[in-house]
Formats: sequence, C-alpha cells, structure tokens
Amino acid sequence: MNVLDLHFWRQNQRVLGIITIAIGVGAWGMEFAGTVYVCPYCRVQRTAILLLGLIMVLPFSRHWIAQYLASVVGFMGAVVAVNQNFMGWVRISKGTFTFSEQLYVDPFLLSGSALFILIGQLWLILSKDSTAAS
Repeated sequence: MNVLDLHFWRQNQRVLGIITIAIGVGAWGMEFAGTVYVCPYCRVQRTAILLLGLIMVLPFSRHWIAQYLASVVGFMGAVVAVNQNFMGWVRISKGTFTFSEQLYVDPFLLSGSALFILIGQLWLILSKDSTAAS
C-alpha cells in the first residue's frame, strides 16, 4: 500500500466518491442551515464535487459517456473555482486581502480546496488503470 501511487487511489475510487458526496451534501446542508452565506461560485463548486462523486461510485464510471460528462462538470467547477480563487489573488496584489473571521468559510481557502478536490476527482475518473492487462 503506497499512498503516493495513483493505483492506490484508483483502487479506492468508490470510497473517495462517497467522501466527496458527503462533502457536497454537507456543504449544501450548511447553506440550507444558514451557517454560510449564499454564493453562486460556491454552489457551482459544491454541486460539481457532488456530481463527480456520484460518477466515481457508479459501476460504469470508466465508460466514455460518464468520462465525458465528468469532464464537462469537472472543468466547469474548476473554472469557477479558479475564478473565485483569482479574485483573492487580485486582493493580495492590491494589498487589501484579509481572511474571513471564520476561517472555515473563507472563499479564498474554500475555492483553493475545491480546485484540488475537483482536479483529483477528474484524474481518478479519467486515468487509465496501469495495472490492467494489455
């Protein structure tokens, strides 16, 4: 078991899918509970994470149609995350950047985290299994 090998993560794709579904549902739950502010960027990112998680647990996630849908959803979520994160970098450049008082809802940190999650999900969905017989 080597966590630095892509094969390890591919073997655990369904477990990771369930975790990302929980992240997406939890994020939506926080909005419905009123603990976070309404943010269209965040909504797109959490929905993309949730949908990619659903694709990750499907038995046909290797099918080209599932991979195509994952690419569309994942790239849309990643573009939105990059745009939101870039707004933080603009504020850093202007010297006006500050973290939110509640660090766990800071848009700069959350959009960066969403970007890492989304790209990781896409890699797992789109990668070829190197251990498969050729």
